[in-house]
Amino acid sequence: MSGGQALLLAGSGMLAGVAEALVSQGWHVVLPSRRYCPIPAPETKPGIAALRALRPPGHTRQGDRSQGDWEQGDWEQGDRKQGRAIWVQASWDSPWELARKAEAALSGQADLLVSWVHSQYRPSVMRAVEPLLAADAPVVEVSTIGQLGPPDQPEPSLGTHRTQVVLLGLVSETDSDRALGQDEIISGVRAAVCRALSGQPASVHQIGRLRPMLR
Repeated sequence: MSGGQALLLAGSGMLAGVAEALVSQGWHVVLPSRRYCPIPAPETKPGIAALRALRPPGHTRQGDRSQGDWEQGDWEQGDRKQGRAIWVQASWDSPWELARKAEAALSGQADLLVSWVHSQYRPSVMRAVEPLLAADAPVVEVSTIGQLGPPDQPEPSLGTHRTQVVLLGLVSETDSDRALGQDEIISGVRAAVCRALSGQPASVHQIGRLRPMLR
């Protein structure tokens, strides 16, 4: 899992762990979302983290401006060789504007798409970003069970791209008394990304159980 450019569509922070893993492997990751969510850059040399913590000239904290004033490039870290994450302010209900901002943040076509978009917006958002993908770019599509149809017959949004579908259950695989945890979700999605980048065929994988086990 190294190099390349990835477009990651998810609510702020929902797949931060996936973005961090890609950045650590040298990926250029573009994250359109409504709210700003920082992704730590990988540590490379002593003191680098401290330098990155310094505010650049003209830096303005998020709270100093209204959400609508944020533009692409307000948050960027890392470098091309070591990987970086770029946040762009965008909304699911404005898919073509989202695609325009994502395209401006990418340097060429994306080699990977990871998507966790609510079913209400998924078709329009996926259509809008499809032209940003390389012809052979794999897709990882995350959905809660029931949003893509029956668990055994989900339909990927972009049929022309090899897709790893990740279906999220309601409760943990290891403890049916609690809801599916964020760590479990991130682990499962990262595994799907690895399958996608290794060229494995399209597949469907479920994380978590549908419902608590009867006792």
